[in-house]
Amino acid sequence: MTITTMETRGTVVFPDDFVWGAATASYQIEGAAKEDGRGPSIWDTFSATPGKVREGDTGEVACDHYHRYRDDVALMKDLGLNAYRFSVAWPRIQPTGSGAANQAGLAFYDRLVDALLDAGITPYVTLYHWDLPQTLEDLGGWTSRDTAYRFADYAAIVHDRLGDRVSHWTTLNEPWVSAFLGYGNGVHAPGRTSAHDALRAAHHLLLGHGLAARALRAAGAEEIMLVVNSAPVLTPAQVNDPAAAVSAADAAAADRVHALLTRQFLDPALLGRYPAEVLEAAGRNGGTAHILDGDLEIINAPIDLVGINYYNPCVVEDGPGLPADAAWPGSEGVRFASAEAPVTAMGWPIVPSGLSRLLVRLSSDYPRVGLMVTENGAAFDDVVEDGRVHDGARLAYLEGHLRAAHAAIAQGADLRGYLVWSLLDNFEWAEGYGRRFGVVHVDYTTQARTPKDSALWYRDVITRNGL
Repeated sequence: MTITTMETRGTVVFPDDFVWGAATASYQIEGAAKEDGRGPSIWDTFSATPGKVREGDTGEVACDHYHRYRDDVALMKDLGLNAYRFSVAWPRIQPTGSGAANQAGLAFYDRLVDALLDAGITPYVTLYHWDLPQTLEDLGGWTSRDTAYRFADYAAIVHDRLGDRVSHWTTLNEPWVSAFLGYGNGVHAPGRTSAHDALRAAHHLLLGHGLAARALRAAGAEEIMLVVNSAPVLTPAQVNDPAAAVSAADAAAADRVHALLTRQFLDPALLGRYPAEVLEAAGRNGGTAHILDGDLEIINAPIDLVGINYYNPCVVEDGPGLPADAAWPGSEGVRFASAEAPVTAMGWPIVPSGLSRLLVRLSSDYPRVGLMVTENGAAFDDVVEDGRVHDGARLAYLEGHLRAAHAAIAQGADLRGYLVWSLLDNFEWAEGYGRRFGVVHVDYTTQARTPKDSALWYRDVITRNGL
């Protein structure tokens, strides 16, 4: 058995209070992009720009969840979910990113939260999943310090409306993606390509997180979480052999990329300091004048959980003389390599054991917070046949990763729950509708929902609290 797979036999049982659920994001499923006072977001602008999104797809209709949320909640109940993580669209609440709240936008999330609670499903609210109001981007976006303060104001507005029924709050989803794919290599909205802008955006996202966490806590929020897209950083040999010998140069490359991917966000948020590698990268790309005295104290606001979005490991090795990758300021001399493993339709290597390694390391490095897998899933080329979707590859992917999660718990990781990505097939950002991550198939022409075999299997996993 290679380390890219996990043992698929035997019964495993998760802790009694383990949280089982699914996750989505507003721009990916809601649609109704111009209804009830919603303003444009950077993703509306980006996806309407020719050449930015595959096939010219946009999220204008998506899964029409805005109108079909009651049916989707009924589907969640049928699948036995006890938690649902969704994001609030900032442009629905403040169409220009500041000022008075749009009551029609708040009313939608009122209805959604009430429907979830009526179905016995706990809402997990994410305040920012990449749909920045376009007006704020026009004023500088996340490269502007003011955006962090506008985000805290928005967080307070949403909590004021939903906080009597919602206990679980996430500030940001994957700030690395927002900063470095949005402002570094430009493959995500807003499509800028500047290392300096990306590093400034990363800092201001963290500042917004800290300000929002303070505002939420002051308003009585019970649980606050920051969600990161983290991964173990491995050499090619380590993917299948964790005991593989690693040269000093390769180990240094892996440590540097781990600092740029994970520690850049968790060290400030949980320890109140930046890694030296991040400060050095900033120093070589415009300087650190955007990091003001007192910022790290704000960013270090107490939180309760770290959410982990895991899909595949990051594989690197020493690459003397190579320039920094545009998405990785500070990665000079690092070669981003491939892994010998099966891949998903995204081309991402399937390495369940990477989740175990990651969870165990994070629990060791940051022992004062609990962990939750807030996204884990895979895209495959699904086909509806006789009213069914036989997605055996996805089912195997999920089982391998759940066994890996359980193995991490057995090794001492403080893992509290698992949320599959995603409930529904949806708008997959720059990939448009060509990649399907859902455990429920969506026919984008008719909007018909069809639970895949993986969804029915996942319902059984929840029922037995294990495998």
